[in-house]
Amino acid sequence: MKYKFAFAIVLASAALLFSQQQIYIEPPHDSGQGVTPAYEGWFPNPDGSFSILFGYFNRNQKQELDISIGPENRIEPGGPDQGQPTHFLTRRRWGVFTITVPKDFGNKKLTWTLTANGKTTQVPVGLDPLWELNPFKDATGNTPPSIGFAQNGPFVNGPRGQTQTLSGTVPTPVPLNIWVADDASVIPGATRSRTPAVTLTWSKLRGPGDVTFSSDKPMIENAPVQGAPNPVFSGKASATATFSEPGEYVLNVTANDWSGDGGRGFQCCWSNAQVKVSIKK
Repeated sequence: MKYKFAFAIVLASAALLFSQQQIYIEPPHDSGQGVTPAYEGWFPNPDGSFSILFGYFNRNQKQELDISIGPENRIEPGGPDQGQPTHFLTRRRWGVFTITVPKDFGNKKLTWTLTANGKTTQVPVGLDPLWELNPFKDATGNTPPSIGFAQNGPFVNGPRGQTQTLSGTVPTPVPLNIWVADDASVIPGATRSRTPAVTLTWSKLRGPGDVTFSSDKPMIENAPVQGAPNPVFSGKASATATFSEPGEYVLNVTANDWSGDGGRGFQCCWSNAQVKVSIKK
C-alpha cells in the first residue's frame, strides 16, 4: 500500500511540474504588448573571441516600438549600450545583431532587459556548449550570401557583417547601394523553385526619427562582382532612405538565400550589414 501511495505522490509532483512549465499563449494583439529578447546562440571567431547572436520577438501585430538605450533597454554587465536595436519591428526577428566577447569569457553571463508597454522581459546569455551555432555553413553545405558596399568588395557573410558610414541632410534621400554574391546552393536532390537566389531587406535599427525607404526589399539586378567567394549568383541592388529629422541612425540590411528568415530556424544561412548615417538639417 505504501508503494502505491509513494507512486501517487510522484505522479502528482510530475503533474504539478508539468503544469508549471506550460506557457500561456495570449491571442495576438495589434498593440500594447511587450518585446521579448531572443538568444539565438553563439559561435567562435577566427581571432579566438566569440560572438553571441541576438534576435527579438515584438508581440504586437502592428505596433513598431522605439525603446531608448537605458533602464528600459540595457545589456549588462558592460552596458547599457552594446549595439542592440532601439527600433523594434513587429513579430519575430532572427539574428539581428551580435556582441563580441573575449576568449576568456568562460562561464560569465550577459543579460538583455527590455521594457515595452509596461512589460519587462529579459534573457541571460552565455557560452553554453549546447547553444553553439554554425551560421556559416549548414548540414547540406549551404553558405550565407556575401554582402559588399562596392563591386570589388570587400565581401562579408554571416550575421556579424560589416559597417559602412554615410552622411546626408533632411529631407534629401540618401542612396543605398549593395552588391551581393551567393553559392546558389539548394538541398541535394532538390530543384530550385521560383524563389530568388538572394533577397534583401532594409530596416531601421536605431535613430531618433522615421526612415522611409524607396523600397525596403529592392530588386537585385544581375551584375558581376570581384572578390566574393564562389559567386554562382551575383548582383546589385539600389534604394534610397529618407530621414524625418536630424540625428545619428543605424540601418540594417539582411541578405537571405532560399532558406529564408532565420534559416527556417536552423540559424543559417543569412547575412547582415549595417549602415551608419549621420543626418544634418
